[in-house]
Amino acid sequence: MPFPRKYLNEGEEIVLDLRPHWSFFAGPVAALALALALAVWARNVRYLNVVILLLALVALGWCVGRWARWVTTNFVVTTDRLIYRHGVFVRKGKEIPLERLNDVSFHRSLVHRMVGAGDLLIESAGEQGQQPFDHIAHPEVVQNLIHRTCEAAQARDADRMAGRRELSPLEQLEKLDELRQRGVISQAEFEAKKAQLLDRL
Repeated sequence: MPFPRKYLNEGEEIVLDLRPHWSFFAGPVAALALALALAVWARNVRYLNVVILLLALVALGWCVGRWARWVTTNFVVTTDRLIYRHGVFVRKGKEIPLERLNDVSFHRSLVHRMVGAGDLLIESAGEQGQQPFDHIAHPEVVQNLIHRTCEAAQARDADRMAGRRELSPLEQLEKLDELRQRGVISQAEFEAKKAQLLDRL
């Protein structure tokens, strides 16, 4: 299921919502296929086929358990943070604010490159340090997207800080004059505030 939007902060938007790459199923699916192949091969062997059938059931349970983990795992990048949630019966999660990300690197073996998967290593400020995330689809694309999202967040924060810059007395006087001209404040109020501002020059 997609990451629930009710867990987002006000004004926060989802940039990326990933589940583990399909290679996440490689082990259990291979085990199940092998067990079924052995079951067909040993179908006429009285005792051996029972053992192989039990192995096939174990492999099938492994597949079901892996699917349940896949469904309940979210790797999410938002405009403010990176969120990782996983767990079927016991939910666990990590959240890293974008401003605390120091480095994002990836690792892809030859097999990973063939199937389009890889691992991400995210380094953040604080006690957590480096956090590995495996079975990520196209990790170099995800790495680039995280960097671009961080840059956009930094630019947004810079604009916000610039908007909060305290106006100089002259700029405040101009604003007051606009309010006087629009009739929001009276001439007397304007003169009183003007005197206060001129005293600060």
